[in-house]
Amino acid sequence: MGPLFTASDEWSFVLALVIGIFFGIILESAGFSSSRKLAGVFYGYDFVVLRVFFMAALTAAVGLAFFDYFQLIDINEIYTNSFFVGPAIVGGIIMGLGFIIGGFCPGTSACAAAIGKIDAMVFIGGVILGAIIFDLGYPLYDEFLVSGAKGPQMLYDVLGISREVFIFLFVVFAIAVFYATAYIQKKVSAKTKKY
Repeated sequence: MGPLFTASDEWSFVLALVIGIFFGIILESAGFSSSRKLAGVFYGYDFVVLRVFFMAALTAAVGLAFFDYFQLIDINEIYTNSFFVGPAIVGGIIMGLGFIIGGFCPGTSACAAAIGKIDAMVFIGGVILGAIIFDLGYPLYDEFLVSGAKGPQMLYDVLGISREVFIFLFVVFAIAVFYATAYIQKKVSAKTKKY
């Protein structure tokens, strides 16, 4: 049992570049280079982004469980980041505000900048400026960044349920979200057509 595919260090960079290019093409094809489409989630008129990310998470979860069940991979060998409570909350707030204000996340801004969108280029400039400010101020909050350490955490372990039950509930939840967002989108679209 092991990884499905391995590449040498030299070829792994080439492979990463090829995957990145195709990922960008898919993002652009799906309309994710449009800040209006991305912001539509927050205003209720377009939930494609939410549905795509739900589907990506579901595909990964079901796929990993499937491969683990048939012993094609060992899921315990997959690296999981440690969870730091306070930094995760603060980082989530910053990322969320940036998404709402700028209309992009880092990946979609790179995609939009690649096709020449000025607002995405400005957004990337803001990301770079934020990284510089973070680096310059690092000594002020270096202890905070490792506070509330919980180690690697899986949501199903935290909830005290099996991985299979969690995936089933996640699928049910995703279907409910798909129907709910379709209903909200229909209502918002009907309202906006009146004006």
